[in-house]
Amino acid sequence: MKKSVVSALTTALVVGAASTTFAAANPFSDVPAGHWAYDAVTQLAADGIIEGYGDGTYLGNKNITRYEMAQMVAKAMAKNPSGADKAALDRLAAEFSEELNNLGVRVSQLEKYADKVIWQGKIEYTYKSARTDNAYDSGKTKVNQDDWIFRFEPIAEVNKHWTLRARIDAHADLSHDTGSSFSLERGWAQGDYKNFQIKVGRQPLYTNEDGIVWDTEYTGGEVTFGNRLKATIYAGRLGASKVGGSVRNAGSWNGRQDGVSAEDRWNDATGRIGHDGTDPSSFQAINIQYTPAEKGLFGGAGYYHIKDDDFKTMSVDGVKIPNYAYSNQGDEGTANIWSVNAGYKFGRKAKLWGAYAQNSRADFEDKSYQALFAYGDLYGGGNQNTKKGQWAVWAGYKKLGSNASLCAINWDDAFAGTKGFVCGASYAPMDRLVFIAKYFKGDYIEGSGDAQRLFGRVEFFY
Repeated sequence: MKKSVVSALTTALVVGAASTTFAAANPFSDVPAGHWAYDAVTQLAADGIIEGYGDGTYLGNKNITRYEMAQMVAKAMAKNPSGADKAALDRLAAEFSEELNNLGVRVSQLEKYADKVIWQGKIEYTYKSARTDNAYDSGKTKVNQDDWIFRFEPIAEVNKHWTLRARIDAHADLSHDTGSSFSLERGWAQGDYKNFQIKVGRQPLYTNEDGIVWDTEYTGGEVTFGNRLKATIYAGRLGASKVGGSVRNAGSWNGRQDGVSAEDRWNDATGRIGHDGTDPSSFQAINIQYTPAEKGLFGGAGYYHIKDDDFKTMSVDGVKIPNYAYSNQGDEGTANIWSVNAGYKFGRKAKLWGAYAQNSRADFEDKSYQALFAYGDLYGGGNQNTKKGQWAVWAGYKKLGSNASLCAINWDDAFAGTKGFVCGASYAPMDRLVFIAKYFKGDYIEGSGDAQRLFGRVEFFY
């Protein structure tokens, strides 16, 4: 395998932790001061990681051999970087272990040097204010939420292909100064091979409709084949509270804040009727998706089959009755959801796309769709690689039928049972710090009444 020296700079920058300035003069005549890699090349040369060629040139577009790349890795290892820089170097060292061994960097020493666990996560504060016209009278209801999360997301290396991954959360309600202990939200094993991936365990479920059908977790397994054109097969179970037939499902209220009272007030105002969320679901699905490299058309399709007794029955004053909020007959215990999505990437920053989903087994609120346009490089939020100055803005329209958006992004802008306009913005004032704001204005799919939601979030990644 050959790598371009210029592309290798991205990973070689792990040595940047060894110095905080770029004061050294650039020794290469073919890397002008205005070049995007000028600072990186200068620092790498000053640190002795790269030497260039005898004629005083760098030849940044020339391919290098694995042996030459291993020399760069060995020199970087000698500087003993830490944190994210060390984690990146560990992955490089594993890739070039054979060449490093030939250079005298013994594999046994490499394994001792490498940190097998990457500790990462975030602290997140979220404010939400959801407002609606009451379903049964002329009043209005407003329910606010202040939620704080401390999240661990460790990644433990098993071998070259397999890692163990988890999400561990602790929540706090800042308005009431109450908190919860840490809970294991997700934990799964992941195998990554060329054009093939397998996951087993309790893992994230976020499919190619960009959140209008699923944004949750399930327990089971999935396999993905392909590169630009990918097919993913899912099978497993969803938790009892994740799925069920209903109408005006604005009652999917995140109950972390002020316990039962917030959800009760919200349910009374919105007129939500439907399932109890007491039965787990069996779940099988397939996604097919094409994604271009940087620019061009993209799209795909999905199919989801869910079996759950909550589609069939609900409780009224403790008595089980047929769930007529899902089907006219009240005897349907399955969901078959079909979806399509398509869009166009104008480059790295601009994207126009939409998605549509329909539950062929439901008779009420059985369709969901969205159309959105986004500009910027921080759509949806940040991560451990977010850099200072990144930003994005977006706007569009959403309709989320309660029986098609079974466990969708119901906490951010539009919520299940509503339709209307959404907009948002995100900005990183410094590395790994992100501010997000969203707004939804619309009304209910079934019955009258306006609904709106304000959403704000601050994320600190580590």
